[in-house]
Amino acid sequence: MHKILIQHVDALTLDEHNRVLRDTHIAIDGKTIVALGEVPRDFVAEEIIDGRHHVALPGFFNAHTHAAMSLQRGWAEDLPFERWLNERIWVAESALTEEDVYWGAALAACEMIRHGIVAFADHYFWMDQVARVVEESGMKALLAWCVFGLDADKEVGGTTLERTQAFVREWHNAADGRIKTTLGPHSPYICSPEFLRRAARAAADLGVGIHLHVAESQEQVERSLQEHGKTPVAHLASLGVFDVPAIAAHCLYVSDEDIAILADKRVTVPHCPKTYLKLAMGNARIPAMLARGVNVALGTDGAASNNSLDVLESARIATLWQKNAQRDPELMPSSQMLKLATQNGACALGFGESGMLRVGARADLILFNFDKPHLRPRHDLAANIVHSAHASDVDYVIVDGRVLLRKGELTTLDEEKILHEAEQRAFRLVGSEMWQVRAYDLHDNRARSA
Repeated sequence: MHKILIQHVDALTLDEHNRVLRDTHIAIDGKTIVALGEVPRDFVAEEIIDGRHHVALPGFFNAHTHAAMSLQRGWAEDLPFERWLNERIWVAESALTEEDVYWGAALAACEMIRHGIVAFADHYFWMDQVARVVEESGMKALLAWCVFGLDADKEVGGTTLERTQAFVREWHNAADGRIKTTLGPHSPYICSPEFLRRAARAAADLGVGIHLHVAESQEQVERSLQEHGKTPVAHLASLGVFDVPAIAAHCLYVSDEDIAILADKRVTVPHCPKTYLKLAMGNARIPAMLARGVNVALGTDGAASNNSLDVLESARIATLWQKNAQRDPELMPSSQMLKLATQNGACALGFGESGMLRVGARADLILFNFDKPHLRPRHDLAANIVHSAHASDVDYVIVDGRVLLRKGELTTLDEEKILHEAEQRAFRLVGSEMWQVRAYDLHDNRARSA
């Protein structure tokens, strides 16, 4: 088992007391933190990291993304949500191949590791290709194969609920436990009630959860009320979707009653504020959700809407937006935002032993280089990270005791090859010949020419 000793580092433990340890030591044996502070005399490290001028904290967890959408970064700009989705995203995805997903996910993995992200919850297509990337990169992930509940010829890659169930069985707890799986019906505005019931029953039988999109617009809420007599949240609860561990991405338009359901059912709500701002979608009621005990985590959504996969950026935007919207500068302090970015996401993804620096925790941690003008003076380390740090300040990323980024250099992925291959595939996806491909308007299930 590989042993690592991080010496003379400042540490944000993010434990129940929010302890900040100055000039401390962190000993890692295999996958586990075995000492924090005083190191046993018989501990012999195989790798020693000089932590001076660095701050250690738990690694970031991206609670909702579409990794391979990195191929569409910058492709669907300055459009309202419906046009963004129907005129650009669905069209490009109609030409998507399995290998595209592999290289798009690999590009995303390079970016996320550099941004201090140790794990991500992915909701996309051909998830076995994303699982390959997770296995090779050393990251952790909760993977959901997106399915719409339509005829197979209208699904990306012709997938079915049964095929996604086979994926769950094959990959759950693979890569030495670094891969978790879940079912991924797209949303209540695309999936029929009967399909959602089937998905909920299948998830329960498999012993996994469900990851889907919920209440992204007021129009979706109004349509749900007209068609089902319930809000999207109440509708999903009535179908049993929240009777298994559930990730309900976005939840931008929810009532007090909806929030009570989310809290009672222990649903995780990933918050992806940059996407909401960029597509002018509105803001979520995060303070109200937190007050009721909803497990709010931070996500990035896909790079097609966010343009970056940076959970730290999500934390910064989220707290500033809420402070201003509520006219309350005391809302969502830095230490709380870091917990949303770390342990809340870890819990949602099924990695409850991560998200905190303590003896016995998994060694999923990152080191920021504070030897930079914009990170001095060091009055409040949490505030420095949330409000001043950049992703480029991340020097080390360690997952299960394995170094994935060392002094700013990736150790597990061939970044140069990935950059080239991903960009070539991205250009092909949105090339002129792609516009001749038949696409499907999934809102009314009618084929149309793209």
